[in-house]
Amino acid sequence: MAREQYAIASVEEVAEEGSRVVSEIKGREVAVFNIDGEYHALLNYCPHAAGPLCDGPTMGRFKTDPETGRMRYDDDERYIQCPWHDWKFDIETGRNVHSNCYAVPTFETTVEEGTVYVWL
Repeated sequence: MAREQYAIASVEEVAEEGSRVVSEIKGREVAVFNIDGEYHALLNYCPHAAGPLCDGPTMGRFKTDPETGRMRYDDDERYIQCPWHDWKFDIETGRNVHSNCYAVPTFETTVEEGTVYVWL
């Protein structure tokens, strides 16, 4: 099955770091986020209880510093937290931050002439 690209937002709509736009494509809600000037698309669906994942806040998270072995807070807001039950996912990879058993589908994005496209 051939993939198709869908216009989801203008670059101006997601120009601010951490901003997002949610749009319906082929019956599915997909969100595009601006993280460090790159666009990442994620299904707006939490695998835990089918919540609207991308309606939640973006945030950093605690993780182990590889040099010291101590926990430190990474305030890079590249994680999305489901507003229903606080499950957190990496926006870039779709992976749950606490378990490799859960992930949310991600989609390729491209930018052409000031428009962000998602490939499905």
